[in-house]
Amino acid sequence: MKIVAVTACPTGIAHTYMAADALVKAAPKFNVQIKVETQGAMGIENQLTPHDIAHADKVLIVSDIDIEQAARFEGTNKVHISIEEVLLNVDKVFQVHCR
Repeated sequence: MKIVAVTACPTGIAHTYMAADALVKAAPKFNVQIKVETQGAMGIENQLTPHDIAHADKVLIVSDIDIEQAARFEGTNKVHISIEEVLLNVDKVFQVHCR
């Protein structure tokens, strides 16, 4: 399964990057290929391309705030997840949302 994700938190510092790291580290356990865009204090990093988005089986929006350029994900198989949910139990996120 191919997944793309966007992580963003209100301050754009620690939790944005912690959630991205947790997703990347857990993905291989669930046979998932993942690319994560972060929207933090430094702006958009590792930006997802139209190709990335078009070829993803699922889009995870891991954020408690509105993300930048959200229109890119219209019409995709998109799931909104809180940052806290990923940080507390990333394995459960994959089990529930990435099948």
